[in-house]
Amino acid sequence: MKNYELMYILRGELEEEKQEAILERLRGIIEADGEIENVDDWGNRKLAYEIDKKNDGRYMLINFKSGTEVPKELRRVLGITDGVMRVMVVKLDKE
Repeated sequence: MKNYELMYILRGELEEEKQEAILERLRGIIEADGEIENVDDWGNRKLAYEIDKKNDGRYMLINFKSGTEVPKELRRVLGITDGVMRVMVVKLDKE
């Protein structure tokens, strides 16, 4: 298993229930083939530049270990999920 970091930005005005539903869906995908090490909610922050006519967003960071197919599935699911503005999955080098 490899170490990954997932950062995604949700629309700032998205309801709390929808934010939790997205996080739970991601937990299910990751835990099916790996393990979550840390979930960090950075809260609402001002964006560096406007995205879809929005100036703020809710930043979420998840560190996890998994096989190579999980990051692809996370990108796919978050890419088609309403309320998600940006997604980035990075493989971490820990030696």
